[in-house]
Amino acid sequence: MEIEISPEDAAVIAGRKHQCELLENATELSEPYCESRFDGWSCWPDTPAGSIANQSCPQILTFDVSRKVFYPCDEDGEWMFYPNFNKTWVNYTTCVNIEDYEFRKQINLIYCVGYGVSLVALLVSLALLTYFKSLRCARITVHMNLFSSFAINNLLWLFWYSMVVNDQEVVQENKLWCRILHVILFTFLISNYSWMLCEGIYLHTVLVSAFVSERTLLRCMLALGWGIPLLTTCIYAPARSTQGKTVEEIGRCWIQDGRFNIILMVPVVITVSLNVIFLVNIVRVLLIKLRRGPANGGTGSGASRTSLQALRATMLLVPLLGLNFLLTPFRPETNNPWEYVYEVVSAMTASLQGLCVAILFCFCNGEVIAQVKRKWRTVMFRPRANSCTVTTVSVRKFVRSSYPNNGEEKV
Repeated sequence: MEIEISPEDAAVIAGRKHQCELLENATELSEPYCESRFDGWSCWPDTPAGSIANQSCPQILTFDVSRKVFYPCDEDGEWMFYPNFNKTWVNYTTCVNIEDYEFRKQINLIYCVGYGVSLVALLVSLALLTYFKSLRCARITVHMNLFSSFAINNLLWLFWYSMVVNDQEVVQENKLWCRILHVILFTFLISNYSWMLCEGIYLHTVLVSAFVSERTLLRCMLALGWGIPLLTTCIYAPARSTQGKTVEEIGRCWIQDGRFNIILMVPVVITVSLNVIFLVNIVRVLLIKLRRGPANGGTGSGASRTSLQALRATMLLVPLLGLNFLLTPFRPETNNPWEYVYEVVSAMTASLQGLCVAILFCFCNGEVIAQVKRKWRTVMFRPRANSCTVTTVSVRKFVRSSYPNNGEEKV
């Protein structure tokens, strides 16, 4: 299969070819020797027979520039000929770090499995909340938007790994659609944090400022939950596109972090910080309400069980969502023994966030569990109830036909 070269790499290769042309006849070696040649990627100078020329790997494709590539020169002054290819050929496989490549494949697999599991759990959660219409309220609507945000984000990550990360041709060609996918992906990634902020604001409003209309509050949540990520990426995308003049400066498919990634970090840090502030104040208010409750001789009322469950879920999820950013300063350097552990932990915490959201806000939700149990009992015990009813009616008919005068009293 022929490898397609991006226009940027083609320009680099053209420059190397021009340098190779300048090297022709620039050195004087005694016969025999291998004459300088351009192999399509690199320029090889005149090399004495029986020696091996080497140079750093070219900075194109996915090569590791810290590695060396070798080109043997035969004793008769000819570059090594490979019968299998029927031509002289430079083995560039040494430019690929096989161990690091396999390591990255394993990490990508962890991401894909985690996002897949989370996506299934989120879809099940959305199905449950949609099916049980008796659960519909502003709080459940916020939950459903949070689930939708995570579900779409997980689906986009699966697309990203399968269509971009695992397809080097797409990355090298730096297609427009992969950059658009990058922007959409981070839009929904930021929406995860903005909707977690909405969860915190909703709890804070209900428990602290109980006089706000739920309809007004929900409208504000919708504007905030989807408005923050859209505003952020509308600023990020134009800024990232003007990051540099060459593809190396901009980044192919924008996979590598750029200097404008700070734009994406700002709303995440702000939302996580605000959620922490809200949760601290919610806990303070709940403690005051519990102390003034009827059990303590006061007139105040404690928080409902549902509110406490939502509070526990939010308190667990906020540090989980911010864990990736807390770990970033402690990221080990390349080839560090702890790099594998760090990457595995980071992959698991990032990809399984959706599963944790589904468990805490749906599968462990007392209202959802009660509805599922009620539906299960209805389905499982309906045949017995019908059978008992039919038997009772049959007995009544038999008694009435046998004792027409006092059948009702007999029954």
